[in-house]
Amino acid sequence: MSDPVLERRDRIRKLCELGSKIGYSCFGVAMLLFVIAFIADFPSWIVTIIIAAMILGSVTLLPAIVFGYGVKAADAEDRGEKFGY
Repeated sequence: MSDPVLERRDRIRKLCELGSKIGYSCFGVAMLLFVIAFIADFPSWIVTIIIAAMILGSVTLLPAIVFGYGVKAADAEDRGEKFGY
């Protein structure tokens, strides 16, 4: 039988990876749009998309980072190692 705690931890790890990809992609899109907006004298619709991308990136990336560190710490604890950043 597999351990339900390890299965749940693995599921959280995969969600953290997905959240990181989405969050960093949103920040990348926001940076690219900022350069485009700079060239085009900051049209309001591009600024709105930049703000939305920054908010979405923050909302997805923050929990992914926090829970990712938690999973890494739990894995280190299971191995008997000291975890610290």
